[in-house]
Amino acid sequence: MTERRLPDFDAVLAAARRLDGVAHRTPVASSRTLDAQLGARFFLKCENLQRMGAFKFRGAYNALVQLDPQQRRRGVVAFSSGNHAQAVALASRLLDIQACVVMPTSAPAAKRQATEGYGAQVVAYDPATQDREAVARRIRDERGLELIPPYDHPDVIAGQGTAALELIEEVGALDLLLVP
Repeated sequence: MTERRLPDFDAVLAAARRLDGVAHRTPVASSRTLDAQLGARFFLKCENLQRMGAFKFRGAYNALVQLDPQQRRRGVVAFSSGNHAQAVALASRLLDIQACVVMPTSAPAAKRQATEGYGAQVVAYDPATQDREAVARRIRDERGLELIPPYDHPDVIAGQGTAALELIEEVGALDLLLVP
């Protein structure tokens, strides 16, 4: 497997331009109670209000929008238990790209239904006996699809990094940034 490069700040800025008008600029919340309990000033980036309900949309869209026309015609494959699955499905629908998503049989029904509702084909696998990445690579190889992993991909990382960029633009410099 080839080693992927990590995105730099310029990649995050470029991703922000690509996402402008597509991703929601989510609000920042604060809590006096939390501040008082922890003795610090806290800001919470409300990515639960992002399209499809998670920051994962930012990364998926940023990766897919950069595919060349030939890659777009072939389509994409991803693997995820839920949020990345939905993000790839929605981004694919917006960009008119066929998507296939490998999801475990144990994935929440609501996540699977949302992924299918956005137009992706879902391929179920048994996590007790199969490896999701191996299933996705097999589908990629058989169908000639572009693999869009949920992490460890520079365009996905750069897109997801735009949430922190927006936070800092809104509240200023931070002493510490915690990202789950």
